[in-house]
Amino acid sequence: MVIQQVKLFKTIESELPEMEQEINRWIRKHKVKVLSITGNIASHGGASGGPMSSFSSNDILIVVLYEREVE
Repeated sequence: MVIQQVKLFKTIESELPEMEQEINRWIRKHKVKVLSITGNIASHGGASGGPMSSFSSNDILIVVLYEREVE
């Protein structure tokens, strides 16, 4: 039987390349059929001003919808 499931990945904007590698490793390791990948950026309200603004990163949420075989 095949079932659909969801896997969530969370990171910050400055770490997107690492997140991409993590997602690809997860897909290969679990040998799943990916149906869709969607994402959302949650910006921080105070990130546009102040001296520390260059250190602020937005949160990224990636949702992977996939199918896998179950016995």
